[in-house]
Amino acid sequence: MEPKDYIISKIEGEYAYLHDLSNKVDEDIFIALFLLPDGVDVGTKLHYEMMEYTIIE
Repeated sequence: MEPKDYIISKIEGEYAYLHDLSNKVDEDIFIALFLLPDGVDVGTKLHYEMMEYTIIE
């Protein structure tokens, strides 16, 4: 999978909804919060590469 940038659009319970910043996909994806870096919240921008999410900006 190629590197991508996301923004957290919503958090519900144990899951975060990620919106693809490239706008290639209209639907958000959801992922378990424990797979994301500590300190994420709605509006946090993430970079995904090599099966790892990192906070950007």
